[in-house]
Amino acid sequence: MTKTKGMLQKVSLVSGYISFLLAVISGITWYLRDGTGGNNDPVSASLAAMAFFFFCVGIVLIVMGKADIPSFKFNKPEDK
Repeated sequence: MTKTKGMLQKVSLVSGYISFLLAVISGITWYLRDGTGGNNDPVSASLAAMAFFFFCVGIVLIVMGKADIPSFKFNKPEDK
């Protein structure tokens, strides 16, 4: 039986893909800027941290969005 995804799971999945996109953008920015500041530049370090953070958040959000979560609703007892 296929279960439908809730609205929050769909938002989580989209946010995960956006987070991966931001990780790629910050990684490219870090790579292009790395030649100007050297290894001890705080801006390069923060760009590397941003890329790592967005990558990890993207993994978590995509796993949450693709999970098969059961319904937690209670069934109403039938009147006897």
